[in-house]
Amino acid sequence: MLEKQLTGHRVDRSICDWFWDHVLSQGDSFKLTPVIASPTHYLFQIVREGITFLACTQVEMAPLMGIEFLCRVADVLTEYLGGLNEDLIKDNFVIVYELLDEMIDNGFPLTTEPNILREMIAPPNIVSKMLSVVTGNTNNMSDTLPGATASCVPWRTTDVKYANNEVYVDLVEEMDATINRDGVLVKCEIYGEVQVNALLSGLPDLTLSFANPSLLDDVRFHPCVRFRPWEANQILSFVPPDGQFKLMSYRVKKLKSTPIYVKPQLTSSAGTCRVSVMVGIRNDPGKIIDSITLQFQLPSCVLSADLSSNHGTVDILTNKTCTWSIGRIPKDKAPALTGTMVLEAGLDCLNVFPTFQLGFRIMGIALSGLQIDKLDLRIVPNRLYKGFRALTRAGEYQVRS
Repeated sequence: MLEKQLTGHRVDRSICDWFWDHVLSQGDSFKLTPVIASPTHYLFQIVREGITFLACTQVEMAPLMGIEFLCRVADVLTEYLGGLNEDLIKDNFVIVYELLDEMIDNGFPLTTEPNILREMIAPPNIVSKMLSVVTGNTNNMSDTLPGATASCVPWRTTDVKYANNEVYVDLVEEMDATINRDGVLVKCEIYGEVQVNALLSGLPDLTLSFANPSLLDDVRFHPCVRFRPWEANQILSFVPPDGQFKLMSYRVKKLKSTPIYVKPQLTSSAGTCRVSVMVGIRNDPGKIIDSITLQFQLPSCVLSADLSSNHGTVDILTNKTCTWSIGRIPKDKAPALTGTMVLEAGLDCLNVFPTFQLGFRIMGIALSGLQIDKLDLRIVPNRLYKGFRALTRAGEYQVRS
């Protein structure tokens, strides 16, 4: 859709043709390859919402820098445009180019913090679009350079003032699990994020500690976090950006149980397959489990399917995707999906078994067991409001049949 060329050697667009030919030749396995060596360049790629972000270099460099920069570009565009799809990018070409001009300079990442970029480039809105149509001026750039670009805290805007000082911390976790056809838990781990919304005046200095930080693996921090206090005492010490940001991400590995069980049974004979799937609570987390859905792809050998449930709704799309929307599990009965599938002619038994994708949401609890101990502010304002929340939802939760 668009490209950003840097000064110096110009990259020919034929590299994109080579890239797409390579994509088609590799198939689905290509999605796992973030770095590709072409005959003339090294390519870095990420995919967000069906859009491929591609960067190329002619010299060797740290691969993670290229990948991290593409991730930051995708995050900034998502925040600026309120989403990420082809139409949004085409409708805001000017802003996208202005952002790229500020985010990378002569091939090196420059200003990538959303707080600073907002001071330099106004986010799109209805008023700015109407003015650009009337005046013909599509430039959203500010005439002055943000003061934070020369500060030792470049992620925070200067002279922030609030009538009420508030800071809210959210633990958002996704559970990834794989359960084999025998019902054995093969893998269960959690990917989590600590998300902070800091609405604080001046230059606040915060410390956040956990009751059980030994649970955490593969931690990754926002640049505002001082690494030495974490390395010494597992305490997060930081000067936060203004507004919402992701303070850190982490993994908790080798969990032993899941909150929900799924028991699929498929028996086939004489060209017909009988389906029976039961869903229930395995370990009660103490909070309500809602937004439960079960999705699976009907095998290509299935001509038609007649499926129904005793709770919730069942929808089968034209691409043979079946979605069972359960919502909350009732106390008086276990939700069950039953029905039959008709196989194609000449096939007596089902030879490809579907994989079930489970979705759920639990408000008010982090299933990893991680708990926030305390949040302190070094310079306490007259009135400070603090809040903590937790949310766990399903990530790649697969049940094989």
